[in-house]
Amino acid sequence: MTPIASEAELTALYGTPNAASTRKVTQHITDDYRRIIEAAPFCALATVGPEGLDCSPRGDAHGLLRIQDAHTLLMPDRRGNDRIDSLRNIVRDPRVALMLLVPGSGNALRINGTAFITADAALCESFVVEGRAPRSVIVIRVGEIYFQCARALVRSRLWEAETQALAHGLPSPGAILAKLTEGAVGGAEYDRAWPERARQTMW
Repeated sequence: MTPIASEAELTALYGTPNAASTRKVTQHITDDYRRIIEAAPFCALATVGPEGLDCSPRGDAHGLLRIQDAHTLLMPDRRGNDRIDSLRNIVRDPRVALMLLVPGSGNALRINGTAFITADAALCESFVVEGRAPRSVIVIRVGEIYFQCARALVRSRLWEAETQALAHGLPSPGAILAKLTEGAVGGAEYDRAWPERARQTMW
């Protein structure tokens, strides 16, 4: 295989994007983009650090992102596995990218910008759910925002019920852990206990 090694080669191959691909981009949150942000319960958060890139799933039924103003978004860091890969990256390199999804919608919303992390007590307390506040909040400064063409979601059939069958027969987290650790961690008991453990530690 011969790699494409320059932007000029890419441009020769793909041409110039049309107006619909470029004029949808803004540097602030418009009223239409606000509605999508407020509806989205899930996003992928991409960060970069000295070790490389990271992409983390983020989901929240109580409001994934709070719009502070036309240029600023707030994301509570809900409970997870405490690896803090994304947070560690942000404190060393503020660049972030988000891709928001709304179930049933064919379009994704992309946000690029910079971020910092705060543990401000009053702010964290404002995100309390079921008596539990996040330990920190990611403050995102919007650099650009735009919707993504729907072709990828159409091709993947992501929201069609029939595609859920693709998950049947996949290895479980417990099985993966048990194999990787030669039985030291994971196994059937890990999988059996996970739903209740997740319920008690969701927020």
